[in-house]
Amino acid sequence: MTATNSTTPVGATTTANSSSSSSGSSSSGIAGLTMNDFLTLMTAQLQNQDPLNPADSNEFLSQLSELSTVQGISQMNTTMTALSTSLISSQALASASLVGQSVLTPATSAAYTSGSTLSGAVLVPTGASSVTISITNAGGALIDQIPVSATSGLQSFTWNGTTSNGAAAPSGTYNVAATAAVGATNQSASTLLAGTVQSVSLGTSGTGVTLNTPQLGSVALSNVQQIN
Repeated sequence: MTATNSTTPVGATTTANSSSSSSGSSSSGIAGLTMNDFLTLMTAQLQNQDPLNPADSNEFLSQLSELSTVQGISQMNTTMTALSTSLISSQALASASLVGQSVLTPATSAAYTSGSTLSGAVLVPTGASSVTISITNAGGALIDQIPVSATSGLQSFTWNGTTSNGAAAPSGTYNVAATAAVGATNQSASTLLAGTVQSVSLGTSGTGVTLNTPQLGSVALSNVQQIN
């Protein structure tokens, strides 16, 4: 036993102990290594291990499996990011054909230019007996009211830009609200407003395509309900 102890390399014992400690490390520690780094360390550890106390091969296999999994996930994330960027770019190019067209999107206010019209639609609830659109200015004053078909579903409307007394409304931002009479109660109904696409923008952080309109400002392509 004395002869055996005298021939055991001091560095080998240190390496084995270090291996025992590292084998219990979490996968987050392994994630900092590349496959080549790990194989180099594993080879060095095998060459310098204590022959009387060899390292458990199952620990190596476990760590190698964890490293492979982490690398696979990293590569998949990189691929998915590249694919997402490519799809968004393709979507932006396809959306360029919408320039000059009118799109319908959920909204409750719009910028109006005197002499033009403001159009949109109301999602009429089932059972409604009447539906009314109320147009108010930025200060909340009632400008005009428009009756809409009470048939359930999406019903369109157009405001010609005149006030309730027949005068032309000035340019500005106007609010649009819909009220539906259902049974003995009145309830609000969802409104959608139309905007003319002037340009298309691609999000700086790859968040998606945005349609720019003078009436509604920037509208996410994903929020468009109808293209006219």
